[in-house]
Amino acid sequence: MIAERNGNLDLLLGVDLEVTADIGTALMSVQRVLALGPGSVVEFRRTVDQPIDLKVNGTVIARGEIVAVDGRFGLRITELVANVAP
Repeated sequence: MIAERNGNLDLLLGVDLEVTADIGTALMSVQRVLALGPGSVVEFRRTVDQPIDLKVNGTVIARGEIVAVDGRFGLRITELVANVAP
């Protein structure tokens, strides 16, 4: 039975999933959104020391901190979320 389950899991290992890092949200009026342009700064409702949520298909699976890797942004995972539904 275990070998059968592992075989079934192997079928899914190549499936692409959408992975996103949620850095924050902001509440802005239409007027402020229309005024955005190059150089504008949008302030999110999250402090710098709060961890960033890592989501797979919309479900938080981990948290971490933003890092720069070879000129690109990345996420260093600091915590795995234990209550991910199967």
